[in-house]
Amino acid sequence: MRSGQMHLNVFLMDAGHHEAAWRLPEANPHIGYDVPALQELARTAERGKLDSLFIADIPALWMGFAQRPQAALDPLLLLTMMAAVTSRVGLIATLSTTYNEPYNLARRVATLDHLSGGRAGWNIVTTPGREVARNFGLDDQPDHAGRYVRAGEFVEVCLKLWDSWEDDAVLADKERGVWGDDGKLHPAQHRGAHYSVQGALNVPRMPQGYPLLVQAGSSEDGKAFAARWAEAVFTSQPTLEEGQRFYRDVKALAQRELAILPGLVAVIGGTEAEAQAKQAELDALINPLYTRKHLSRLLRVEPERLVLDEELPADLPDESQIEGGKSRFSLIVGLARREKLTVRQLIARFGRSRGHHTVIGTPEQVADAMCSWWEGCAADGFNLMPPYAQAFPDFVEHVVPILQKRGVFRREYSGVTLREHYGVPRPANRYAR
Repeated sequence: MRSGQMHLNVFLMDAGHHEAAWRLPEANPHIGYDVPALQELARTAERGKLDSLFIADIPALWMGFAQRPQAALDPLLLLTMMAAVTSRVGLIATLSTTYNEPYNLARRVATLDHLSGGRAGWNIVTTPGREVARNFGLDDQPDHAGRYVRAGEFVEVCLKLWDSWEDDAVLADKERGVWGDDGKLHPAQHRGAHYSVQGALNVPRMPQGYPLLVQAGSSEDGKAFAARWAEAVFTSQPTLEEGQRFYRDVKALAQRELAILPGLVAVIGGTEAEAQAKQAELDALINPLYTRKHLSRLLRVEPERLVLDEELPADLPDESQIEGGKSRFSLIVGLARREKLTVRQLIARFGRSRGHHTVIGTPEQVADAMCSWWEGCAADGFNLMPPYAQAFPDFVEHVVPILQKRGVFRREYSGVTLREHYGVPRPANRYAR
């Protein structure tokens, strides 16, 4: 029996992660910019004693304006609104190293950490996509390997900036007229291959020291980056065996503690038949022509070559030819080849979960599957991906109590900061004596 407890994060995505969730009669198709509704989801996460919630971000319209909701508020501003109505749950934002500058990003994340009392996390991404590049004055996306090299230097600069004030740099000595100790201020003075940053940050050192550092890429470059920098890893692993292999690989590369959280899509019903009926209702609402267009973009083929009732073309590109979304490409193609799926069948599977592990059943069955992965060392916890809006409150009300009863998940928060939830120590300032 494995000791310790799971980590649980919820990945919030408009009406849900299922392609057609927004079309359900009860769905709120405006939830992506309905701040009170989003704040209620944050309260639900805290009621469930979850470690954290997570907001993804791509600075572009991405999957077709007609296909599904596209509203994506700035994640740091949205998390600030969520911080105002919660006190414990962690707040993780996707922020790109490809389309930001270290100083601005470090300052904004430090601000969120102060405003939330030490609950900020940074999902570090190297944003792919020509559509995004063209929003930032580029003709095409930077190459895959180059994005990761740049990302490594970006993180280095941010850590220097977060250490630029020692914890006791502020004296606020009114009698002597001395507000801060100059000897405890340390300008970054960074000059590297991609960034030149001179000054110290203009925000005091954050309550956590650094935010929780999270990474979500599963390519070879992504795994190496996670091993170097990450304290938690979000990953997509469709089977237990693939999850175990990824878990072993990243832990061996890292040679240190980090939490690996595979995505989990749970469709929950009072009975298994009820859960299957909900899945069937969702699947019936998928528009295969819309989804085929998105699939074609991921696979780098023309939509017309994806014939709905045939298997994928034999002559797809090799992963080495893919510059963005390498791990997603390999996951989708591997699933289709392994199970000999037609394009129509692949669209249904892709529309459900984008390749993440899916469990359809009762709360007990969902808990059983989670415990199997956790005890089998395929996961240190899970990145929950509710397929439709009500699935998340259902999980908190019906699955969390089972996990608590089994002793694999907390009944109450024992810490205040996000780092405390994940068991990650607050880093010492590199300049402190």
